[in-house]
Amino acid sequence: MHSAIELGQPGKWQRWWQRAVLIAAAVSWNGVAAQPVVRYTSNSKQSDVIVVAHQDDWQLFLGDVAAARAASGPTTFIYLTAGDDGRDSTYWLTREKAALRSTRIALGAGGRGEFACGVMNARAHPIRECTLGDSKSFFLRLPDGKRNGRGFSRYGNQSMRKLRVGNIPVITAVDSSTTYKGWNDLAATVAALIDTSANESTTVHTMDPNVAVNPHDHFDHRIAGALIETLRGGRPWRVRYYVGYALSSRAPNRSNEQVRAKTALFLAYDEEVQRTNPQWSAYREHPAFYSQCLLRTYARSPKAETTKSGRRSPSAVIR
Repeated sequence: MHSAIELGQPGKWQRWWQRAVLIAAAVSWNGVAAQPVVRYTSNSKQSDVIVVAHQDDWQLFLGDVAAARAASGPTTFIYLTAGDDGRDSTYWLTREKAALRSTRIALGAGGRGEFACGVMNARAHPIRECTLGDSKSFFLRLPDGKRNGRGFSRYGNQSMRKLRVGNIPVITAVDSSTTYKGWNDLAATVAALIDTSANESTTVHTMDPNVAVNPHDHFDHRIAGALIETLRGGRPWRVRYYVGYALSSRAPNRSNEQVRAKTALFLAYDEEVQRTNPQWSAYREHPAFYSQCLLRTYARSPKAETTKSGRRSPSAVIR
C-alpha cells in the first residue's frame, strides 16, 4: 500500500541560511570556472544511480551533478544507512523526508505531485521505496556506523565497516525489517536495486573508497564506495567516485550556477529537518564547513573493468 508524503513549505530559517551561504559564495567564488560537463556515448537512454550512506551526502558532495542528471533522465537514489546518529526513529524518519524534499528540487519540472511510497522486496529483503516522476529512492535503513565505523550502542554497535571486514556476521536494519547475512548479501541486494533501472548508459555515483584520494572521511561514506567497487567489475556501469569531508580543504571549483544548485538542494534538506527540530540543522552546527562544501565538487572515474561478457566497462570513457 502506497502513501503520499507531503513535504513542507519553506520555513523561517530559509532567509538566514540562504544569506549566509550566498554571502560565502559571493566572497569566495567569483570567476571560478566549472569543470567540463560529463558526456556519455551510448545508444541506450541515460540513467543515473546515486549510492550514498546518509540522507544529506549527495546534496553536499555531488549536488550540482545530481541536479543536472536528475532533471534530464531516470535517477535512482539508494540510501544505505538510516543516518540515525544513534537516535530514535523520529530523527531518521525526518532525515528520509528531508532527502525526498531535496529530490523534488533536483527533479525540476518532473518533481510535481506527491511521492508514492511503499515497501518492495529485493532478494527477500523488504526495502522502503518512494517514487516520483523519473526517480526512485530506496532506504535500506542500516545502522549508522559513526564516523569511526564502530557504530552506536542503540543499534548494537553494528556498522557496514564491521560487516565488510567480518567483525560481525550479519547486520539488521534499525526498524528490524530485515537482516543481511554478510557483506555479499548486502552487495547483491544493492546490485538488484541498481538493476531495476540500469542499462549500458547508467552511471553510478558514490563516495570515493580510496583513503589517499578521500582522506578524513566518514567510514560509512567510504564503505558505500567500497560496496560499488565490489560490484562494478562484472557490470557495464560507468562509475564516478566523489570526495567527501576533504572537500573543504580543496580549491573552490564550481561555477555560480553550480553553487546555486548545490545550495538549493542542501537548503531544502536542512529546512525540512528543522521543521521537526531546529537543533537538528546540520548547517547551524558547522556553517563554515558546509559553506565550503557547497563551493566544491571533486570526482574521478576509476579504471575500466572487464565485464562478464568480456567487454570493457565504460567507466574510463567518461569525459
